[in-house]
Amino acid sequence: MPQCCINPSILSADFVNLEAELQRISNADSVHVDVMDNQFVPNLTIGLPVVQRIQAVSPVPLDVHLMIADADRWAPGYADAGVASVTFHAEASIAPVKLARELRARGSKAGMALRPATPVEPFLDMLPELDMLLIMTVEPGFGGQAFLDLTLPKIRRARAAIEGSGVNVALQVDGGITEDTILRAAEAGANVFVAGSAVYGAADPSEAIDRLRKAGTV
Repeated sequence: MPQCCINPSILSADFVNLEAELQRISNADSVHVDVMDNQFVPNLTIGLPVVQRIQAVSPVPLDVHLMIADADRWAPGYADAGVASVTFHAEASIAPVKLARELRARGSKAGMALRPATPVEPFLDMLPELDMLLIMTVEPGFGGQAFLDLTLPKIRRARAAIEGSGVNVALQVDGGITEDTILRAAEAGANVFVAGSAVYGAADPSEAIDRLRKAGTV
Protein backbone atom coordinates (compact mmCIF):
# COMPACT_ATOMS: atom_id res chain seq x y z
CA MET A 1 0.00 0.00 0.00
CA PRO A 2 1.23 3.52 -0.76
CA GLN A 3 1.88 5.99 2.04
CA CYS A 4 -1.07 7.13 4.15
CA CYS A 5 -1.78 10.80 3.38
CA ILE A 6 -3.97 13.14 5.42
CA ASN A 7 -5.58 16.07 3.58
CA PRO A 8 -7.60 18.20 6.03
CA SER A 9 -10.64 19.94 4.59
CA ILE A 10 -10.86 23.66 5.22
CA LEU A 11 -14.64 23.34 4.95
CA SER A 12 -14.45 22.88 8.74
CA ALA A 13 -11.97 25.73 9.29
CA ASP A 14 -12.62 29.29 10.43
CA PHE A 15 -12.96 31.15 7.13
CA VAL A 16 -12.47 34.52 8.83
CA ASN A 17 -8.95 33.45 9.87
CA LEU A 18 -8.13 31.16 6.99
CA GLU A 19 -4.41 31.93 6.71
CA ALA A 20 -3.92 31.14 10.41
CA GLU A 21 -6.03 27.99 10.03
CA LEU A 22 -3.74 26.80 7.23
CA GLN A 23 -0.71 27.23 9.47
CA ARG A 24 -2.35 24.95 12.05
CA ILE A 25 -2.19 22.04 9.58
CA SER A 26 1.33 22.56 8.27
CA ASN A 27 2.13 18.88 8.94
CA ALA A 28 -0.62 17.73 6.56
CA ASP A 29 0.20 16.19 3.20
CA SER A 30 -2.13 18.62 1.39
CA VAL A 31 -5.04 20.89 2.20
CA HIS A 32 -8.37 19.80 0.72
CA VAL A 33 -10.22 22.78 -0.74
CA ASP A 34 -13.92 22.20 -1.43
CA VAL A 35 -15.35 24.33 -4.22
CA MET A 36 -19.17 24.16 -4.36
CA ASP A 37 -21.42 26.08 -6.73
CA ASN A 38 -24.99 25.65 -5.41
CA GLN A 39 -25.79 23.74 -8.63
CA PHE A 40 -24.00 20.40 -8.64
CA VAL A 41 -24.43 20.38 -4.85
CA PRO A 42 -26.84 22.49 -2.77
CA ASN A 43 -24.11 24.27 -0.83
CA LEU A 44 -22.09 27.34 -1.90
CA THR A 45 -18.51 27.84 -0.72
CA ILE A 46 -15.67 29.55 -2.58
CA GLY A 47 -14.43 30.06 -6.13
CA LEU A 48 -11.27 30.61 -8.11
CA PRO A 49 -10.24 34.02 -6.65
CA VAL A 50 -10.23 32.65 -3.10
CA VAL A 51 -8.39 29.50 -4.19
CA GLN A 52 -5.74 31.68 -5.79
CA ARG A 53 -5.21 33.50 -2.50
CA ILE A 54 -5.10 30.22 -0.55
CA GLN A 55 -2.52 28.95 -3.02
CA ALA A 56 -0.40 32.02 -2.32
CA VAL A 57 -0.27 31.53 1.47
CA SER A 58 -0.71 27.80 2.11
CA PRO A 59 2.24 25.97 3.73
CA VAL A 60 1.15 22.71 2.07
CA PRO A 61 0.01 21.85 -1.49
CA LEU A 62 -3.61 22.39 -2.51
CA ASP A 63 -5.88 19.43 -3.28
CA VAL A 64 -8.85 21.16 -4.92
CA HIS A 65 -12.14 19.24 -5.07
CA LEU A 66 -14.58 20.73 -7.55
CA MET A 67 -18.19 19.97 -6.66
CA ILE A 68 -19.41 22.10 -9.54
CA ALA A 69 -21.44 21.75 -12.70
CA ASP A 70 -19.82 22.06 -16.14
CA ALA A 71 -16.44 20.90 -14.90
CA ASP A 72 -15.09 20.73 -18.45
CA ARG A 73 -15.39 24.50 -18.67
CA TRP A 74 -14.23 25.57 -15.21
CA ALA A 75 -11.72 23.01 -13.96
CA PRO A 76 -8.76 24.05 -16.17
CA GLY A 77 -8.69 27.51 -14.55
CA TYR A 78 -7.87 25.92 -11.20
CA ALA A 79 -4.94 24.07 -12.75
CA ASP A 80 -3.75 27.40 -14.15
CA ALA A 81 -3.76 28.76 -10.58
CA GLY A 82 -0.86 26.43 -9.81
CA VAL A 83 -2.57 24.07 -7.39
CA ALA A 84 -1.07 20.61 -6.96
CA SER A 85 -4.20 18.63 -7.78
CA VAL A 86 -7.63 19.27 -9.29
CA THR A 87 -10.41 16.72 -8.81
CA PHE A 88 -13.60 16.94 -10.86
CA HIS A 89 -16.73 14.83 -10.56
CA ALA A 90 -17.34 12.22 -13.24
CA GLU A 91 -21.03 13.10 -13.03
CA ALA A 92 -20.25 16.73 -13.95
CA SER A 93 -18.01 16.09 -16.97
CA ILE A 94 -19.06 15.34 -20.53
CA ALA A 95 -15.52 14.48 -21.67
CA PRO A 96 -13.61 13.25 -18.59
CA VAL A 97 -10.63 11.85 -20.50
CA LYS A 98 -10.12 15.12 -22.35
CA LEU A 99 -10.48 17.07 -19.12
CA ALA A 100 -8.00 14.90 -17.22
CA ARG A 101 -5.45 15.33 -19.99
CA GLU A 102 -5.99 19.09 -20.03
CA LEU A 103 -5.44 19.35 -16.27
CA ARG A 104 -2.18 17.45 -16.56
CA ALA A 105 -1.08 19.54 -19.54
CA ARG A 106 -1.57 22.66 -17.40
CA GLY A 107 0.68 21.33 -14.65
CA SER A 108 -1.82 19.87 -12.18
CA LYS A 109 -2.43 16.32 -11.12
CA ALA A 110 -5.79 15.05 -12.36
CA GLY A 111 -8.32 13.53 -9.99
CA MET A 112 -11.80 12.21 -10.62
CA ALA A 113 -14.50 11.86 -7.95
CA LEU A 114 -17.51 9.55 -7.75
CA ARG A 115 -20.62 10.04 -5.64
CA PRO A 116 -21.48 7.12 -3.30
CA ALA A 117 -24.06 5.67 -5.70
CA THR A 118 -21.95 6.07 -8.86
CA PRO A 119 -20.35 2.74 -9.84
CA VAL A 120 -16.62 2.67 -10.37
CA GLU A 121 -16.59 0.05 -13.12
CA PRO A 122 -17.49 2.33 -16.09
CA PHE A 123 -14.42 4.46 -15.35
CA LEU A 124 -11.73 1.85 -14.75
CA ASP A 125 -10.35 2.16 -18.28
CA MET A 126 -9.59 5.79 -17.38
CA LEU A 127 -7.13 4.92 -14.62
CA PRO A 128 -4.02 5.64 -16.76
CA GLU A 129 -5.39 9.16 -17.35
CA LEU A 130 -5.68 9.88 -13.62
CA ASP A 131 -3.39 10.60 -10.71
CA MET A 132 -6.12 10.11 -8.13
CA LEU A 133 -9.55 8.50 -7.84
CA LEU A 134 -11.82 9.91 -5.13
CA ILE A 135 -14.57 7.72 -3.70
CA MET A 136 -17.04 9.90 -1.81
CA THR A 137 -17.97 8.24 1.48
CA VAL A 138 -20.81 10.72 2.09
CA GLU A 139 -23.07 12.60 -0.27
CA PRO A 140 -21.10 15.63 -1.47
CA GLY A 141 -22.12 19.08 -0.38
CA PHE A 142 -21.86 19.36 3.39
CA GLY A 143 -19.30 18.56 6.08
CA GLY A 144 -19.98 16.67 9.30
CA GLN A 145 -21.83 13.72 7.76
CA ALA A 146 -21.44 10.13 8.97
CA PHE A 147 -19.25 7.71 7.01
CA LEU A 148 -21.22 5.44 4.66
CA ASP A 149 -19.99 1.87 5.12
CA LEU A 150 -21.83 0.88 1.96
CA THR A 151 -18.97 2.49 0.02
CA LEU A 152 -16.39 0.02 1.37
CA PRO A 153 -16.99 -2.64 -1.31
CA LYS A 154 -16.52 0.03 -4.00
CA ILE A 155 -13.25 1.10 -2.40
CA ARG A 156 -12.09 -2.52 -2.44
CA ARG A 157 -13.00 -2.91 -6.12
CA ALA A 158 -11.23 0.33 -6.97
CA ARG A 159 -8.07 -0.77 -5.12
CA ALA A 160 -8.09 -4.14 -6.87
CA ALA A 161 -8.45 -2.43 -10.25
CA ILE A 162 -5.62 -0.01 -9.49
CA GLU A 163 -3.32 -2.82 -8.41
CA GLY A 164 -4.31 -4.86 -11.46
CA SER A 165 -3.66 -1.99 -13.84
CA GLY A 166 -0.13 -1.37 -12.62
CA VAL A 167 -0.63 2.41 -12.72
CA ASN A 168 0.25 4.74 -9.86
CA VAL A 169 -3.15 6.16 -8.90
CA ALA A 170 -3.90 7.40 -5.39
CA LEU A 171 -7.22 6.26 -3.90
CA GLN A 172 -8.81 9.03 -1.85
CA VAL A 173 -11.88 8.92 0.39
CA ASP A 174 -13.81 11.96 1.56
CA GLY A 175 -16.53 12.16 4.18
CA GLY A 176 -16.96 11.06 7.77
CA ILE A 177 -13.29 10.24 8.31
CA THR A 178 -12.38 9.80 11.98
CA GLU A 179 -9.80 7.72 13.87
CA ASP A 180 -12.37 4.90 13.78
CA THR A 181 -13.54 5.04 10.17
CA ILE A 182 -10.10 5.73 8.69
CA LEU A 183 -9.05 2.19 9.63
CA ARG A 184 -11.99 0.64 7.78
CA ALA A 185 -11.32 2.76 4.71
CA ALA A 186 -7.59 1.99 4.80
CA GLU A 187 -8.19 -1.74 5.13
CA ALA A 188 -10.48 -1.49 2.08
CA GLY A 189 -7.62 0.06 0.11
CA ALA A 190 -7.78 3.86 0.43
CA ASN A 191 -4.53 5.69 1.06
CA VAL A 192 -5.48 9.41 0.92
CA PHE A 193 -7.96 10.64 3.52
CA VAL A 194 -9.91 13.89 3.67
CA ALA A 195 -10.84 14.87 7.22
CA GLY A 196 -12.63 18.06 8.20
CA SER A 197 -14.22 18.13 11.64
CA ALA A 198 -11.90 15.38 12.91
CA VAL A 199 -9.01 17.79 12.37
CA TYR A 200 -10.41 21.28 12.87
CA GLY A 201 -12.76 20.14 15.61
CA ALA A 202 -9.79 18.97 17.67
CA ALA A 203 -8.05 21.13 20.26
CA ASP A 204 -4.79 20.68 18.34
CA PRO A 205 -5.33 20.06 14.59
CA SER A 206 -1.67 19.16 14.12
CA GLU A 207 -1.87 16.38 16.71
CA ALA A 208 -5.16 15.20 15.18
CA ILE A 209 -3.42 14.82 11.81
CA ASP A 210 -0.68 12.72 13.40
CA ARG A 211 -3.25 10.48 15.13
CA LEU A 212 -5.19 10.00 11.90
CA ARG A 213 -2.02 9.20 9.96
CA LYS A 214 -1.09 6.57 12.55
CA ALA A 215 -4.60 5.09 12.55
CA GLY A 216 -4.71 4.96 8.76
CA THR A 217 -1.37 3.19 8.30
CA VAL A 218 -2.12 -0.51 7.71
